[in-house]
Amino acid sequence: MHPHGTLPGSETGLSRAELLAAVSLAIDLGLGQPMEHMLRSSLIATRIAERMGLGPQQRATVYYANLVGWIGCHADSHELSALFGDDIAFRADTYAVDMTGLPFLRLMMSHVGRGLPGWERGIRAAGLLVAARSQVATLIHSHCSSAGVLSDRMGLDGQVGKALAYVFERWDGRGLPNGCRGEGIPVEIHIAHVADVVEVHLRTGGLEHAKGVLRSRRGSQFSPAVADVFERDAAAIVDGLLEIDVWVAALARAPDRDRTLKADESDELLRAMADFVDLKSPFTLGHSRGVANLVAGAARHLGMSPSDITHLYRAGLVHSLGKMGVSNQIWEKKGPLTTAEWERVRMYPDLTGRILSRVNGLESVVSVAMKHRERIDGSGFPRGIAGAELTAQDRLLAAAEAYQGLLEPRPHRPALDPRGAA
Repeated sequence: MHPHGTLPGSETGLSRAELLAAVSLAIDLGLGQPMEHMLRSSLIATRIAERMGLGPQQRATVYYANLVGWIGCHADSHELSALFGDDIAFRADTYAVDMTGLPFLRLMMSHVGRGLPGWERGIRAAGLLVAARSQVATLIHSHCSSAGVLSDRMGLDGQVGKALAYVFERWDGRGLPNGCRGEGIPVEIHIAHVADVVEVHLRTGGLEHAKGVLRSRRGSQFSPAVADVFERDAAAIVDGLLEIDVWVAALARAPDRDRTLKADESDELLRAMADFVDLKSPFTLGHSRGVANLVAGAARHLGMSPSDITHLYRAGLVHSLGKMGVSNQIWEKKGPLTTAEWERVRMYPDLTGRILSRVNGLESVVSVAMKHRERIDGSGFPRGIAGAELTAQDRLLAAAEAYQGLLEPRPHRPALDPRGAA
């Protein structure tokens, strides 16, 4: 049953492709990459797939396996941050090394216990070397299974979910979790692997540098067939990628670009996005859904209009998306935050706005969602808006979010009961 009955017709018509493109921007933040990394790599992948002569069904899988391939990546943020300190910085650095053998171990050692005293880092590093492969395999297993589940929940074709099980495998069989190799891995994933890494190196070092990285990993991390197609036609494949409006260009290639969702389908996809964000930390499971239900109930109780109730419900679901851009090292810190850490935290509602602002039809939802940490006395963030500038809807969402948060445990305090929270 829909949480707030029938909805006015004006609320239909969100584009599934746009919502998924917005999810990809949140994934970029979690990978320590600038926004539009995944959109750009989807374009690279689509251009490679066309040159390899793949049919429409496989091209559709390539597009979405690329766009949401790392959707499970932050499901392991809690554990990664326990092992390596800053989970986002660790993921960003993984692009610099062929993810196996000595370079990868060196990278892992350089991140282990960042910010801890030397002796404790030494102990952790020694423990990690012994347990590394099995620990990382377990994390990757959780990533791949959550990626498959999330892609199914987001209504993507079953082929995408199946392909995502191979996202950490490698051509040479030295990947995880199963050590699949060569043609045993779907060609769509071989293409995604190349596109993801090429995008980072193209943007940071230029085309010749990207081609050099690809050559050095051809036949180890990457499929020789895919690497050769890229090598042969590289200039055309990356043509214009750093100049164009990537959002528009990538959406024009989305296999379902004409698909608009009905109201209940929109809500279901937004609920999947809410659960996706809340996976980031064990303390926040169910948080966004809880806020959405609370705020919609309160709005109904106050006799607000059906469209206001819908906007608030949806704002509750998506208010936390920007948290993807802040390391779990900060979210899970027990002691007081430093000034720099506070600055990161204060940014996250703005990041929510940046992620969602290009989705047509979500404008009124986004403007409320971005203000859930503002306070009437002006002490909130990110903008310190006060008093009359905060609408009744803004205030309601802020109260619901604060109350729901108090019902949940945090690193520095246990959960409160409903009475204590109130």
